[in-house]
Amino acid sequence: MSRIAFAVPAVLVVAAASAVAQTPVQRSAFHNYRVVTVADSLQNPWSMTFLPGGDMLITERPGRLRIVRKGKLLPNPVEGVPAVRGGGQGGLLDVVPHPAFATNRLIYFSFAKASADTLQGTTAVARARFENDRLTDVQEIFEAKVWSTGRGHHGSRLAFDRNGFLFITLGDRQVAPSGNLEAHPAQDLSNHFGKIIRLHDDGRVPADNPFVNREGALPEIWSYGHRNVQGLAIHPETGDVWATEHGPQGGDELNLIQPGKNYGWPVVGFGVNYRTGAAIHSGTHKEGMEQPVNVWVPSIATSGLLFYTGTKFPGWRNSLFVGGMQGEVLARLTLDGRRVMNEEKLVQRMGRIRDVRQGPDGFIYLAIDNREGKKTPILRLEAVK
Repeated sequence: MSRIAFAVPAVLVVAAASAVAQTPVQRSAFHNYRVVTVADSLQNPWSMTFLPGGDMLITERPGRLRIVRKGKLLPNPVEGVPAVRGGGQGGLLDVVPHPAFATNRLIYFSFAKASADTLQGTTAVARARFENDRLTDVQEIFEAKVWSTGRGHHGSRLAFDRNGFLFITLGDRQVAPSGNLEAHPAQDLSNHFGKIIRLHDDGRVPADNPFVNREGALPEIWSYGHRNVQGLAIHPETGDVWATEHGPQGGDELNLIQPGKNYGWPVVGFGVNYRTGAAIHSGTHKEGMEQPVNVWVPSIATSGLLFYTGTKFPGWRNSLFVGGMQGEVLARLTLDGRRVMNEEKLVQRMGRIRDVRQGPDGFIYLAIDNREGKKTPILRLEAVK
């Protein structure tokens, strides 16, 4: 997994002790578990990450970066976060540490960025040093060519692979799928709409990216034909890149992301028009376009993706966990190589799951979101014998 797992901080275990007795036991095929609250009163938490020493960083979509330390949410946001274009689905989004964070103190974050006249927005990625509870040396390393007046479908998941390359997901910014579907911006390699990007950690384009030498194509593109990828994870053993993306009315997808491949949006897919129920796509299959590994119909509004590698839930090792917002569910997928063999639904009806992460303590953490911006918690799944 791209989120780095560090030595187990005792504070994470101690912090939950008082809450355990108050929560009911939930049962699953392999493990009984409790869901406990780690932190509360967050506004639209979008992402979580863990740092050496036990600190957890949490992004709040309105533009705040928060710290949970020794089991408590610190009252003051982190200083130094740049201004974001909030509203709709935009704001401060993903956050990940550099693989060598312990020595360079670098974190990376994605955010909705406003144009100079504030009328349009795009998705940008910056890195900064995190020291003394503030950000310094903030440097924007990527600005997507997805400018739009709209405030939706930013994508914005980040992940480092085991070779140190940074992957960035970018949504289609809700450009309508109508008319000539193959002329949709997600199918056009001259922009970043509906693309996954691969960069060096300083923003440079790797020389072996698939479109580096193609005329008219942006060289940072790794894959295309995506709608809105909000789950991204690196397989801990194979190094494969996996992603989940939102379909329209139905048709959420789990995809194995391969260089240079076209994932079909909006030409092929399994969803329909939100308002009318009419077909959007020309079909579900087309030569030269990749098929998803798994599809959710009806949609669960996938967000957050995790390959579990911990020891607290041995029966879940190597399972793929998918957060669901519309479905308010945590889906656990059992894989056989690159095939989904089984799906189990966990943590049902406890809120919209925006992010899923494994903590250094081996437990599973969930960020709960609310459409109206009401305050919500960070939850943790703890094994019960």
